[in-house]
Amino acid sequence: MSNRSNNRRSKWSLDSTKTVSRITDNLPAPPAYNLSNIPSSSEVTKKADISRLITKKSWDIALTPIKQIPMNVFIMYMAGNSISIFPIMMVGMLLLRPFQAIWATKSTFKVIETNAIGQMIIYVLGNFVNIGLALYKCYSMGLLPTHSSDWLAFVEPPIRQEYLGGGHILN
Repeated sequence: MSNRSNNRRSKWSLDSTKTVSRITDNLPAPPAYNLSNIPSSSEVTKKADISRLITKKSWDIALTPIKQIPMNVFIMYMAGNSISIFPIMMVGMLLLRPFQAIWATKSTFKVIETNAIGQMIIYVLGNFVNIGLALYKCYSMGLLPTHSSDWLAFVEPPIRQEYLGGGHILN
């Protein structure tokens, strides 16, 4: 019984001692197959323009802060305008990360080993947009001092003249 199962197994087993060239020498080439049209690995390397790849990578790095803007807007929306630990931590991180990224711009672009001044400017501007979003969030939460009464104790806060609600004036 074991001899019979070995015969079946050996009938369908792959012989690893045969080389690929010995196997392919016995087979005819498929239709429309031409060995001369296959580029060698050195030709493929020559075709890949290294400077184009470096430029593409530098633009990917430069556009990263701009790609983060929709997610930051969604996070700001979900955090709400209440003054509690979670929204303040979110706004703090939203302010801190762009400043850290601006500070480390040189080391971020050091990976590409080229002077990509235009990409660095776009990178810094994208981080400034994220800082602007964080400042807007601080303003909407009431954390920015926008009136003189916010930092001077002897100045009265401004009194609202009217309140609007639902398109109607409420006095």
